[in-house]
Amino acid sequence: MKKDLGVLPAVYPMPVLMVAAYDNNEKVNVMNVAWGQICDEDKIILFIGEGKKTWLNIKESKAFTVSIADKAHMDAADFFGIASGNKIDDKFERTGYHAAASDKVHAPVIDEFPVAMECELLEFLHTDYVAGIVGKIVGVKAEEAVLDEKGKIDPERMQALIFDQFRHGYYVTGEQVGKAWNAGAALMKGE
Repeated sequence: MKKDLGVLPAVYPMPVLMVAAYDNNEKVNVMNVAWGQICDEDKIILFIGEGKKTWLNIKESKAFTVSIADKAHMDAADFFGIASGNKIDDKFERTGYHAAASDKVHAPVIDEFPVAMECELLEFLHTDYVAGIVGKIVGVKAEEAVLDEKGKIDPERMQALIFDQFRHGYYVTGEQVGKAWNAGAALMKGE
């Protein structure tokens, strides 16, 4: 029997995404975003509140990067979520992290995070119920250490963080327990 928990954001797991953009002085700002998702083969949507430093930077620069946070960099990833760029001017610098300019868009790629998507701003969505930023993914960069022998990103090697909204914890991805488009194949045959 299920117990009624009321209204809460009951989606698990949530990604731990590091969204980075330059301000009008080319200063790097990074924000931790759990409410984001791929919305097409080459598009991503981020639900970032209007007026956040990163939102303002993306509006100005028309570009951003989205990195996947990993276990090795959890402290800084969490800091990027609890510290506001509107209130802490040296937010990125406090971490000691490094950024390189993307060669595809006008946005920084954070060196320490293992996978980064380079994105062009497509549009801001703003309705009575949703505020979001849609970006076109124009490139993906990954550290060789997280790639398998075929050159694909290996979740076990990456140790990507996932966010638990129920107890506000971070967990790590990794173990493969099945193969997509295969685990349910027997049901297609009625077996």
